[in-house]
Amino acid sequence: MNWKNCFSLSLVFFLVLSSLAQELNCSVQVNSERVAINDRAVFEAMQRSVFEFMNNRRWTSDKFSPAERIDCTILINISKQISTDEYEADIQVSASRPIFGTTYTSTTLRYQDEAVRFRFLQFDVLDFSENAYLSEFTSVLGYYAYVILATDYDTYSSMGGQKYWQLAQRVVQNAQTSGQSGWQSFKSRNNRYWLVENALNDRFRPLREAYYVYHRLGFDQLSENVAEGRAKVLESIKLIEKSHRAEPNSFNQRLFFTAKNDEIIKLFSQAEPAEKNQLLPLLDSVDPANSTKYTAIKEGSR
Repeated sequence: MNWKNCFSLSLVFFLVLSSLAQELNCSVQVNSERVAINDRAVFEAMQRSVFEFMNNRRWTSDKFSPAERIDCTILINISKQISTDEYEADIQVSASRPIFGTTYTSTTLRYQDEAVRFRFLQFDVLDFSENAYLSEFTSVLGYYAYVILATDYDTYSSMGGQKYWQLAQRVVQNAQTSGQSGWQSFKSRNNRYWLVENALNDRFRPLREAYYVYHRLGFDQLSENVAEGRAKVLESIKLIEKSHRAEPNSFNQRLFFTAKNDEIIKLFSQAEPAEKNQLLPLLDSVDPANSTKYTAIKEGSR
């Protein structure tokens, strides 16, 4: 076989691998320091199993190249061992996406799901179905896989994550009979149920649209035209203010600013005074929890 044929076969092999690449590039860590147990092998197995579950499963029918995989992190902080195979943990979920023309990555999701109870044995195979509740652990992990995808797709096209928000909602519906916390509407306004319920509610459509304007029309343009990109980010905050009028300080709105407040401060600290004067009253209204931090914009200290 000559070198040209070898090269052609290698290229085909690479393209096949690229077309089959999974969607998530998920870093996983299990922290069991708060649990008094001598044999940590079960937690090492848990970390491996979650890593394989998130990264090796196909979550969409779309083709992702390795470079297009979505960077995300799952941190499972084990707080309590309830029985031999049952645990309580806080699960921290975060995701990010690259910004065009730069080496910068922008956080799209940052959330801590508290007091999640689930069962896991060292040699368990994590099984999941979007059409049935098979276990609490895989339902929570599958739910967040879809939320990560939905949020990411929303940043690249307006309302682009609709299918994945709907799949996340299906996971919620399947899990509601489990009796576990986080899946019901009546126990909290800040849980898995309300995150997808709000995302699919027309009252929150401007907030969903803001993800696209903020990222694709705003931050992705900064490398070419800072003024135009920053103007689009301001436009996205005005969209969020529309959702805020429909339901002030919603769970989804707070999650947006949990991920974005530092980024907004850095971007607008060097803006013109007129632009700052438009932005600051909006931020005080839609993100009062961080109003003190936003004074740095006026001072231009970042």
